[in-house]
Amino acid sequence: MRADSPTYDTGSRPRGQARSSLVVLTIAVGVVGAAVLLALSVYAGSSRTLAAGTTVAGVDVGGLTRSQAVARLGAMFDGVSAKPVTFSAGEKQFTLAANQLAVAPEWGRAVAAASRAGSGFGPIRGLRRLRARLFGIEVSPRLAVSHGALAYALNGIEASVNTEARSAALVRERLQVRIVAGQPGRRLARAAAASAVVAALGSLDRSAQSIELPVQIRPPAVTSAMLAGPARSASVALSAPVRLVSVRRTFRLSPSRIAAILQLPRNGGRRLAISGPRAEAYFRSLSARVGRPPANATFAVSGEHVSVVPARDGIELNVPATARALLAAALRQTNRVATVTVARAKPTVSTADAKAMGIDTRMAGYKTFYAGTADRVTNLRLGVLALDDTLVPPGGTFSLNRAIGERTAERGFRPAPVIVGNEYSEEIGGGTSQIATTVFNAAWEAGLRITERHPHSLYISRYQLGRDATVYWPSLDLKFQNDTKDWVLVKGFAESDGIHVVIYGGERRRVESSAEPLVVTGPVPKKIVKDPTLPKGERVVEQEGTSPTRTSATRKIYGPAGELIRSETWSTSYEGETRIVRVGTKQSAPKAKATKPGAKKKAAQETTATTPDTGPSARGAPGPTP
Repeated sequence: MRADSPTYDTGSRPRGQARSSLVVLTIAVGVVGAAVLLALSVYAGSSRTLAAGTTVAGVDVGGLTRSQAVARLGAMFDGVSAKPVTFSAGEKQFTLAANQLAVAPEWGRAVAAASRAGSGFGPIRGLRRLRARLFGIEVSPRLAVSHGALAYALNGIEASVNTEARSAALVRERLQVRIVAGQPGRRLARAAAASAVVAALGSLDRSAQSIELPVQIRPPAVTSAMLAGPARSASVALSAPVRLVSVRRTFRLSPSRIAAILQLPRNGGRRLAISGPRAEAYFRSLSARVGRPPANATFAVSGEHVSVVPARDGIELNVPATARALLAAALRQTNRVATVTVARAKPTVSTADAKAMGIDTRMAGYKTFYAGTADRVTNLRLGVLALDDTLVPPGGTFSLNRAIGERTAERGFRPAPVIVGNEYSEEIGGGTSQIATTVFNAAWEAGLRITERHPHSLYISRYQLGRDATVYWPSLDLKFQNDTKDWVLVKGFAESDGIHVVIYGGERRRVESSAEPLVVTGPVPKKIVKDPTLPKGERVVEQEGTSPTRTSATRKIYGPAGELIRSETWSTSYEGETRIVRVGTKQSAPKAKATKPGAKKKAAQETTATTPDTGPSARGAPGPTP
């Protein structure tokens, strides 16, 4: 370095001096920290007490031990748990108490939480307690409640508060239509209300006059403004008549008739309609005037021959289309004319359907003759006409009970004799079993498979041996199966002297029948009846009775080509008819004994002398026997 070069002061101090300053600063900080720690340790106080500034449920518990705090809070709540709190919802008010719903604050857990907020080791506890003094520690206890009791209370509040919104509606008074304003509904906000109830009952504060529970207001779905248009349309609809025009006729609907079938908006709707029970009745009447029901293809029989009577289409009223046209005309102020809409109605059984059934020949028939009362004959006529024209498809089963239906007085059936067990009785529909016997024999002669048959319990001589049948609604039935490849038609005829059942189909079968003679299988059943009107020992036979018997009937069925289809034997047992004998039990009067002359006078003298006069017995009235 040259001697004349300039020099500068950089402000640096000796290294030793800087080190001394750092040491001094560290010591100072340590002293201050130690002082602070010492102060915090002193301020921390006892860990057994709660920090000053600690409140639980708004109650100052600072400086108390945990047990003291729990006891104090519990005592305070016990003092208010029975006091009712008033709640309001809408215009209704309700009172509840904490002990009703088992509402109880969990004081122990709340005090423990408050204690943890002001606790810790030494200086840390002091720091937390300093903060508690400055800012406070507030703990709200958890609230226990009986959920069942709470739900019951809320149900009661809802029953009084909840209302459904009612939509505005149109009402008709004669030919005038007016709007009835809707009403809003309201519903308790149940979850929020439950929280409010529990919080209020779990509080120590009972100063509030009433606590409002949240209620939701629900507006009506349809307001009066929404129905202003439909109201005007309804007034137009009822303002003048409407003409309904069909091909042949014109019908005039007066305003009062329109009012009867015009359905005003309801149940939240806003549209007018032609509907309802009165509209349905009107369209049924109109359909009978402008329509014609279709006719199914049927069968005409003449002796051995069967022919198809062709089906005929019908005309039916198109109710929805006619109703729409009628409403459109009613809503117009001019040109109030609507057109009737009709459609072709197809029959259920067409001519082609009937021809495809293959019914072209008489398979067999059977006739039985009238017997019994006029009421029984009436039942026979009703039953055989009810089964007339029954069709049985290939593989299908004919049921006599299903074909005739239940025999009731409402249908015209009358009381007539029936066989119940081995005795005669009387029931409505009596005589129907003769129809069963007639159908059974027609099916027998036709060679069809008979799948259910019940013989009479007593033998009836006017029927073919072993070939009778009985029915009883709904337990006993007569059934046969159509085991041919074509349909079967069952015809029933109520003739002047009896009933006739004929079966037609597409396959003629030959049947050979035979029957075994009746065989007696036991003695005549007897019944003795005591008769107090007959002299004792006298016997009168009221009913002769018959012995039980047994027989069998066999048939062999041959096909159109002469082949044997099946051979079967039907065994039938008949109960015996009871022999009824009446036996007299009437006692005969005792005969008077003969007496000697003068004996009566002597007996009378003895009676007068020895018997005191004690009343009627002594004067000849009946008395006790000595």
